[in-house]
Amino acid sequence: MIRARFEGANLESANLTEARLVEANLSGANLSHADLRGADVNDANLTGANLSHANLSNHNFRNVSAYFVELLGANLSGANLEGAIMADGNLRGADLSDANLSDANLCRVNLSGANLSGANLTNATLWGANLFCANLSGADLTDARLKDATMPDGTIHD
Repeated sequence: MIRARFEGANLESANLTEARLVEANLSGANLSHADLRGADVNDANLTGANLSHANLSNHNFRNVSAYFVELLGANLSGANLEGAIMADGNLRGADLSDANLSDANLCRVNLSGANLSGANLTNATLWGANLFCANLSGADLTDARLKDATMPDGTIHD
C-alpha cells in the first residue's frame, strides 16, 4: 500500500493497474491517459487532478474483481475527468464537486451518496449508474445519457 505524496506529479500515461494508492495525496497530479484499472484509491486526495481520458474501468472478464476500481470516499473535487472511462467503478461517497466529467463513460458506476454539486456531466454516459442519494445540485447534465440510471430519489430513469 502506498501512502505517498504525489501532489503535482506528472503521471501521464502511467501504468498504475492494481496500484494501492489508499490515502495517497495526488492533488494536482497529471494522470491523463493513465491506466488505473483495479487501482485502490480509497480515501485518496485527487483534488484538481487531471484524469482526462484515464482508464478506470473493468476490462478483465476472467477475474472481475482484479480490475474493479475503488474510489470510495475519494476527494476528486475540481478534478478533470473529461473522457475518462470509469465503467463498473465504485465512487460511493466520493467528492466530485465541480469536477469535469464531460464525455466520461460512467456506465454502471456506483455514485450513491457522491457529491456531484456543480459537476459538468455534459455528454456523459451514465447508463445503469447508481445515483441514489447523490448531490446533483448545480450539476450540468446537458445531453447526459441516463438510461436505467437510479436517480437520487430512487426512481429509475427511462
